[in-house]
This record gives sequence, C-alpha cells and structure tokens, in this order.
Amino acid sequence: MAKNTNPSWNTRTKLVHSGTRRSQYNEVSESIFLTQGFVYDTAEQAEARFIESGPDEFIYARYGNPTVRMFEERIAALEGAEDAFATASGMAAVNGALAAMLKAGDHVVSARALFGSCLYILEEILTRYGVEVTFVDGTDLDAWKAAMRPDTKAVFLEAISNPTLEVADIRGISDIAHAAGALVLVDNVFATPVFQRSLELGADVVIYSATKHIDGQGRVLGGVILGTEEFIRKTVEPYMKHTGGSMSPFTAWVLLKGLETLDLRCRAQADTATALANSLQGHAKLRRVLYPTLADHPQKDVAAAQMEGGGTVLSIDVEGGQDAAFKLLNALEIFTISNNLGDAKSIVTHPATTTHQRLPDDQKAELGITPGLIRISCGLEDAGDLLQDLLYGLEVI
Repeated sequence: MAKNTNPSWNTRTKLVHSGTRRSQYNEVSESIFLTQGFVYDTAEQAEARFIESGPDEFIYARYGNPTVRMFEERIAALEGAEDAFATASGMAAVNGALAAMLKAGDHVVSARALFGSCLYILEEILTRYGVEVTFVDGTDLDAWKAAMRPDTKAVFLEAISNPTLEVADIRGISDIAHAAGALVLVDNVFATPVFQRSLELGADVVIYSATKHIDGQGRVLGGVILGTEEFIRKTVEPYMKHTGGSMSPFTAWVLLKGLETLDLRCRAQADTATALANSLQGHAKLRRVLYPTLADHPQKDVAAAQMEGGGTVLSIDVEGGQDAAFKLLNALEIFTISNNLGDAKSIVTHPATTTHQRLPDDQKAELGITPGLIRISCGLEDAGDLLQDLLYGLEVI
C-alpha cells in the first residue's frame, strides 16, 4: 500500500493524500517523473524486475510510472477499488476494459443509450473481431434478464446515460448479470465518483473519462479502469501495456491536482444543476427538462436510492427543434458551446449534430435525442448568472 493511504479517511482527505509517494527530497507537491524508462544496478536486477516488479519498481512508462501510480492509487482509494489502471483517454479506458476481457465468440449485453464513441466500439470494433453484442433498454430489468445467455461474458452501461440522463439500476442489473456469470462494466462519468459508488452497488469494473470532472478544467485527456487487483493486473494491464494506451506522467500529475478539489467542485456544480433544473421546469418554450432529482424523472427513485446527488449535467428539450436550439445556443453569453462536460466552465452541447451526429435519425428518436435537445454541463459560475443567461436565450427564440 502506498504511503499516506487510510481506508477510514473521508472523501476529501483521500482526495488530497491517498497514494502519495515522496522522493528523497520530501517534496510537498507530487513529483512529475518525466521519464520513459528506468535503469538497473545490475543485469540480475533487470532480469528479476522483468519476472516480477515490486510496488515501487518500474520498467517502462508504458507499463507504469511513479506519478501515474500515485494517480491510480488515489482514485482507487476514492472509489473503494482494489486497483486501477490509468489510460490515455476515457475512450482508451472503455476500449481497453472491454477488449482486454473479450474474444471471438463471446457475447456482450449493453444498454442502448450510450455516448457515440462507446456505441462505435460495441457496434463496429468488437463485432469486427467476432464478439456478439445485444442492445437493450438500460432502464428495463426484464430486458436485461431476457438478453442474458450462457456465453454472455459482460454487460456494459452508463450509470447515467449521455445525453438523456436515464438512470440505470446498478444493483438490479448486477444481480441479473452475476446470476448469468457475466461481469458488470459501468461508465460512471455522469454520476461521478463523488455522488455514486458503483462497486458498492454490485459493479465489477468502473470506468471514467478523467478528462471530465477529475481534471475538470479543460487541460488534458485521461481515463481510468478500476476493479479487483486480479482483473486490473492480470487482464487489463497485459492488454494495455502491449497496445500502448497508458497515461503520460504529466497528465497523471495534472489529474492528481484535479482530484484535490474534485469533491468541492462536483458538489458546487451539482447544486447549480439542481437550481437550474428546478427553475427551468415548466418553462413555456421547453418540451421537457431532464435531471435525475426532478419529480417527473422516470428513474427518480433509482437515483435517490443509489446517488448522493443528481450530478452536474441536465438536459433541456427546446420547442421548435434544431432551429430554436441553435438560436438559444448562439444567444448565450456565459455558456461555452463545446462537446466536453464536467468542466469549471459551463458548457452547452447540441448532441444531435455533434456527439451523436453519426446515429441514424430513427435511432436518435428511439434514444430521445431530439433536434431540440441541449445538454447543459454546469460549471463553477454563479448559478443566478447562468439562469439569467439561459432565460435570455429562451426569450430570443
């Protein structure tokens, strides 16, 4: 176990201290070990390290690095996972977790409502190599149960779907999957490690795009896979270290700094998201407001049972379709039009023409991604200013 790690610490303490490694200089801030390789005192030592490396022994940055290891141990302590593997991006984490455990002839059951790149991996890449994928309504436990087969190896889902904010019953899905002998892989980005512990709900593997809330300031790409030590070291690590999707030391250092303020930022952003959702609900120019804590959200009871808060993202569906949505977006002064989320800056996205643009129109309709849908990622600005900005945009329509 790394220095300064205590399972009994509360979240904010873990986010500042867990996994810390100090050099002989006893620096306060974590060091960045910008090296691609490591040297050995003797040939025998090199041989021994390639056979089995100890916790503070490294071979090559693609295999591991002291700064990256600090990030892995800190996020694992926060999540309550035995181990973690840091990746170059969130999509490298999704692809790595799935590809590392699957082979031709295996079967995967996945929620239908997914981020566009996740759909591409499941629909295009895995199937290309002989993996069969069945998509289901992620909120329908009966559909999950009906899709399970003897050869089902994994189920994959987003804890909260992007961008329509469907909330998956992690415990219920996990019970169904485990009864069939399948592992449960959860993309927990929208729920965040602050508001939901998917491993405690029954998930086997949790995946994050660390680009989002963990960095949260628009600086770097990163991802992480969390699970048991056996899964991370015997399944994920061999695949990732040979295919090259590992995280850079500089990125790990930036993300360590991001973790220190993660809890504070996410709670402030979620407070803003809740305030905006409550204020916008029932607006005459909106067909609907989507946020997990609203009384009319279809899975509000599931969200209340497994989450500490509603998260930092809400979605609104504007009357008048794409034309009206674009007018609103172009009228905003504070919000930034981009396709990221979980940032200190508030961001608005039109999924139908950006993140989910490649989906056929009938599939968009099935998922609820209408021409008027706008995803709103709340930042750290004043909530009142953000509300006034949105209300002005709605007036312009």
